Amino acid sequence: MPRISLPAPESMSPAQRQVYDKVVSGPRGKIEGPLRAALHNAELADCWQALGALLRYRTSLTPRQSEIAILVTGRACQSPFEWYAHRRESEKIGIEADILDALLAQTAPPFRAPEEQLVYQFALELNQQRSVSDATYAATLAVFGERAVVELTALVGYYTMVAMTLNAHEIPLPEGQQPAFPLPQHQGLTP
Repeated sequence: MPRISLPAPESMSPAQRQVYDKVVSGPRGKIEGPLRAALHNAELADCWQALGALLRYRTSLTPRQSEIAILVTGRACQSPFEWYAHRRESEKIGIEADILDALLAQTAPPFRAPEEQLVYQFALELNQQRSVSDATYAATLAVFGERAVVELTALVGYYTMVAMTLNAHEIPLPEGQQPAFPLPQHQGLTP
């Protein structure tokens, strides 16, 4: 059960409905996940969906490379919804089950392409250390170039925001779907 209400199309304001219509008529085809929460602020949701569409569909990274980075981020952020949605997308584009299973288990995946290993290592380090080692950065830059390294960094950052939104508001999985792993435990911080 989500912690906040999730606007239904029939109860949306005109501004919310405009963003909703833009998203469902685009490559996503539907609104699920964090955009359902972001719709509480139509301007935020519109900027969010535009950035997400750019990072997901219009970078120099291949769909496989993007999905690997997204899955690493979703798993690192312990976001069951992000993992669910992007495992499904990864399966559609042919990412092998042994790679997906290793990403879920947080073990070294058996990549067949060295470029995918670089994307994985870059995303893993950025998630774990909040930066990337000189060696990983240099190797990724040498193979992909400056534009792709900037896009990859932005992709990981964007999907971190997505995961935090999904987790904080407890956006539910579609009915009948079981989480691949539990949500992080809710623990208050002590000063």
